[in-house]
Parts: sequence; structure tokens; C-alpha cells
Amino acid sequence: MESPQEVAEPAGFCCSLKCFVKLLRLAVNVVSTIFFIKAQAPEPYIVISAFEVTIIFCFIVLYTCKLDRVLRAFFWPLFDVINSMVTTLSMLIVSVLALIPETSKMSILGGVFGLLTVICTIADCALMCQKLQIKPHRLYQKRSADDIDEG
Repeated sequence: MESPQEVAEPAGFCCSLKCFVKLLRLAVNVVSTIFFIKAQAPEPYIVISAFEVTIIFCFIVLYTCKLDRVLRAFFWPLFDVINSMVTTLSMLIVSVLALIPETSKMSILGGVFGLLTVICTIADCALMCQKLQIKPHRLYQKRSADDIDEG
């Protein structure tokens, strides 16, 4: 008798490089927000960095709970790439503006951690673009009538 071969499931989001980069991005952005709050930086710095923390957290929850597979009306990897581009641009502007006038050490540290956030965001965007190029619509393809009858 032949033993049935076990099909190994791919590692979930929590065990992937994508998760590590998103968590690193979240942690660095939280530190940047804390430094901006402590420095009593201008309100747009605090609001933009806190808003990015919220969005990153929502994407982590979305991928961890596999809600991207349940909510198929949206193409989530594309939203993630667009979010990464907007985050890169906005955090780069905020960080450079925080570094130009040397107001306080906390503000400078917030700007430095903001630049680290930009680097993490670029890495996250590169991972998502790589995923889009390898298997662009595997999860989001419409099922044929034969697949529905079998499933």
C-alpha cells in the first residue's frame, strides 16, 4: 500500500519575511511617532506618522487573519503597494523637514527613525511587487463552472 503524501501548506503570514518587514516597519514608525510626540513637534508630523502606524497595523491584522482572502472585492496586494508608495513619500518629507531645523534632539531622532521607516517601507514595497510579478492573480482569479462543481 502506498502511503498518502502529505501536502505541505505554505508558511502563513506570521512566519514570512513579509511579516517581519511589516512588523519592523511598524516598530520603527511607532518609535518615530513617540519621538515626535515627546519633542512636541508640529502637529502634521505627529498626525502623519500616527496615521501610518494605524494603516500598517490594519494591514498586519488583515494578512494575519487572512481577511484578504475573504474580502475578495479588493486586490489587497495592489493597495499595499500603493500605501507603501504614499508612506514613503509622506514620511520622507516629514523626516527631512524634521531634520532641517535643528530644534531638539527628540525631533532629530524622530526624523532619523522616520528615514528608517522609509527604508523599511521601500523593502516592504519591493517584497509586494515581487509577489505581484511571480503570481499576480493566483488567489484572485475567478473560478470556472467546473471548479465550482468540484469544490
